[in-house]
Amino acid sequence: MEPHRNGQQRASIRIGLVVDIIRKEDQRSGKKIRGIVQEILTNSLSHPHGIKVRLKGGHVGRVAEIICATASEDNEKGF
Repeated sequence: MEPHRNGQQRASIRIGLVVDIIRKEDQRSGKKIRGIVQEILTNSLSHPHGIKVRLKGGHVGRVAEIICATASEDNEKGF
């Protein structure tokens, strides 16, 4: 089974993943913020709008897309 990369399944989200989130105030515009998951805030197994997380740096939003498995994969890209 292919992993869910859209961020709707809690099992797919882990601390340290690089993800794009949409903050509540950016829902209308769809503006995404990329960062590293620091904390998973949603307790349920799934959420239709994405699992809510806190990124390193403090931004809170729902996962729109999982970018890569770990932050170390982006180190050579300068992320």
